Amino acid sequence: MAFQMPDQQQLAAIAQRYGLQLDNGDLTSFGPLVEGLLGSWDEVEQLYSKSAPAAPTDRGWQYPSDEDNPLGAWYVRTDIAGSSQGPLAGRTVAIKDNTMVAGVPMMNGSHTVEGFVPTRDATIVSRLLDTGATITGKAVCEDLCFSGGSHTSATGPVRNPWDPERSAGGSSSGSAALVASGAVDLATGGDQGGSVRIPSAYSGIVGHKPTHGLVPYTGAFPIELTIDHVGPMTRTVADAALMLEVMAGPDGLDPRQPTHIDPVDHVAALQADPAGLRVGVVTEGFGIPEVSQPGVDDAVRAAIERLGEAGIESAEVSIPWHADAMHVWNVIATEGATAQMVDGNAYGMNYKGRYEPELVAHYGAQWPREAARFSETVKLVLLAGRHAIDSGHTRHYAMARNLAYELRGAYDDALTEYDLLVMPTLPLTATVIPDADAPREEYIARALEMIGNTAPFDVTGHPATSVPAGLVDGLPAGIMMIGRHFDDATCLRVAQALETVDGGFPTPPSP
Repeated sequence: MAFQMPDQQQLAAIAQRYGLQLDNGDLTSFGPLVEGLLGSWDEVEQLYSKSAPAAPTDRGWQYPSDEDNPLGAWYVRTDIAGSSQGPLAGRTVAIKDNTMVAGVPMMNGSHTVEGFVPTRDATIVSRLLDTGATITGKAVCEDLCFSGGSHTSATGPVRNPWDPERSAGGSSSGSAALVASGAVDLATGGDQGGSVRIPSAYSGIVGHKPTHGLVPYTGAFPIELTIDHVGPMTRTVADAALMLEVMAGPDGLDPRQPTHIDPVDHVAALQADPAGLRVGVVTEGFGIPEVSQPGVDDAVRAAIERLGEAGIESAEVSIPWHADAMHVWNVIATEGATAQMVDGNAYGMNYKGRYEPELVAHYGAQWPREAARFSETVKLVLLAGRHAIDSGHTRHYAMARNLAYELRGAYDDALTEYDLLVMPTLPLTATVIPDADAPREEYIARALEMIGNTAPFDVTGHPATSVPAGLVDGLPAGIMMIGRHFDDATCLRVAQALETVDGGFPTPPSP
C-alpha cells in the first residue's frame, strides 16, 4: 500500500502542533519537499516485504472450552513439538501470551492487541523448541501486563489453584496457574514490576526473574525497555535452572543485553554445596505498613531459619533505600510505559534491536479505537503518565533513571558483605478476586498493592528468585532471594537448598 502523503491542511495542523508559525505560502513551498522525503517510506516497505517472514500455516491451534479451562488460564491451545532431542525433550511448556509464537494468536490480555498473529517466534520460543520442548498453548496474561492481580485480562479472571476465589497473581497469571495445577511442566513469564515472582508467590511455585539482559526479550511485547525481563516459572528449582540455561545468552537482537555474557552452567551450579553462604535479611522488606501480613513475615523468617540446616548463615541488614525504591519505580514505569507501551505503540524508537513492524502497526491502529476498553490500571498509568510528561517534560523520569544508580548501589553495597539478600516476595497471600462490578479503588488496589518488594529489582536489574516459604492459613507465601548481577546461579542454589530442606514444595489440594 502506497504511503499516504499529507495535504496542506494536515501540514498546517502539524505546524500548529509544533508552533512553527508557517503561513499558506510556507506550507505550499514545503509540500513538495515533504513528499520528496516521504518517498523513502514506500521504498522501505518494499524492501522490507522481501525479507519479512510469512506466518506458518502448519501450527494448529484452538480456543479452549470452558470445561478444559477451569482456571481461565489458557488463551489458546496448541501442540507444537520441538526437537526430538535435547534437555527439554518430552516437557510441556506454556508461553505467556505477551510473547510471540509464530502462526498462533497473541492478545497480551488486551482488546487492543486482539486479532494479531505473529509471523516469527520470540527468541526464547525458538530456544525452547530447539531443545525439545512441546508448546501446548499460550497462557493468559493481564491487560498489557500491567497488573499484579489476575483480574484485569480481557478474557476474564485467572483463578488460583489453591482457592479458585482468589487471585493467581499477575501479570503472568495463566503461567502460574497452569504450572501450579500441573497442567504443564514449565511456563514462561515476563517481569516489569514482579510479574514472574508475584504469581509464583501467590500460586506456590518457583519463579526466577533473571538479571536484566541475561535472557533476550526479543519477540515479547515491551512495557519499558529498562525494566523488561522474561524468565522461567516451574514447580522445582532444578527445572527453573534448566529453563534459564536454555533461554539465557545474547541473541544479537536485544539492546537490553550486553554484547557478551560469560557463560554459566546454571544446572551444574546447583550441585555446589551452599554451606558457608551468607544471606542478608533485609529489614525493610518486612512489616510494610498497612500491607504486610504478620503470618507471611513469620513464614519467611522460619524459612530463613531452615536455611541454616543447609549451613547457610543469615544476619539482619538494613537498606534504607529499599523503603523509597517504589517511588523510583513509579516514575519510571508510569512515564516510561506511557511513552513506550502506548504512545510508542509498544516499541517506541531510538534503540538498536529487532522491531516487530506488524505488531506495531496492528496495535498502533487498534489501541486508539479500543482505548476505552483498557484495564483500569492502564487507564491510571495513562492519566498520570501523560500529565507528568506534559507538565514535567520528562524531567522526573530523568531524575528517576539517575536515582536508579543510587538504588542499585545500595543493594550492591549490601551484596559485598552477603552472597544474597532475602525478604518476603510479597507482603501478603493471595487476595480474593474482585467482583466484576467492584469499585475502581478496589480493582486497582488488588492489582498493585503487593509490588513493594518485587518492583525495585526490575529497576536495578538484580536477579531474584521466588520460592514457597510455607503456607499461611492454607495459602502459599513466597520468599525471595536477590543476587549480584549475573550471579543468578547463587539465587537458584539457595532456593534449591530450601527446597531440599523442606523435602519439596507443597502442591495445591486436588480439585
